[in-house]
Amino acid sequence: MDELGGAQRAAPLHDTSIVRFKATLAYDGTRYNGFQRQASGIPTIQAAVEDVIAQVTAQTVTVIGAGRTDTGVHAAGQVIAFDVAWKHSSDALLQAINAVLPDDIALQDLVMLGEVVPNERGFHPRFDAVSRVYKYTVYPADQRNPLLRQRVWHVRASLDAEALRQSAALLLGEHDFGAFGKPPQGDNSVRVVMRSEWSSEDNLLIYQIEANAFLQHMVRRIVGMLVTVGRGAMTVSEFETIFQRGKIVAKAPLAPPQGLVLEQVKYPGD
Repeated sequence: MDELGGAQRAAPLHDTSIVRFKATLAYDGTRYNGFQRQASGIPTIQAAVEDVIAQVTAQTVTVIGAGRTDTGVHAAGQVIAFDVAWKHSSDALLQAINAVLPDDIALQDLVMLGEVVPNERGFHPRFDAVSRVYKYTVYPADQRNPLLRQRVWHVRASLDAEALRQSAALLLGEHDFGAFGKPPQGDNSVRVVMRSEWSSEDNLLIYQIEANAFLQHMVRRIVGMLVTVGRGAMTVSEFETIFQRGKIVAKAPLAPPQGLVLEQVKYPGD
């Protein structure tokens, strides 16, 4: 059994119990083919973290994430969990893992949740999450800024802030978001969006969206279409019609990955 289901466990070391750990993970996704482990030799965040934990603990573990970020997408608040036999403190394990991880990946915190109980699921970072918060940064300017190249979408046009705001507000609430992506499983594309808003910071435009769950490429497709509205190439009314139709538009703009960051994963009580 995978995904911390309770059956796939590393053998105890020195009679130490298997313990579940929860961590907040930050990473620069530029060099990686997304979070989820892929075929051998393809760099992913999950594989990199699992390899390091194996080096530190001399055990093979499965790391589960709250979200499967795409190739080139970053995270400041990805949440992961893994089970391992460890007889020292959480801080000692945190420091040991970060000492070996590459410079573009780092645990921000690490909490020991308790001993793994057979046949009990325990904490699961994906299934237990109540919402996720993503941030996308757009840089509207005539000339590119090389210092921002892996953090923003450089748009060579001025954008209508009011049109951006009006279009983003249409997404609030429970809707069929099939116009912006496909479900990772099944065919249910209904999601609940609690936040969908633009703000400005220096010369940057920042879009934040919070939802109970997301479809594949949903945020990037939303941003791509919102920017189309901001450019004046689509009206707010046309955006609303496409949204309500619930079908992905052929050749719909997909915002590039480097502007997207998984900011936070929220759980009951947060």
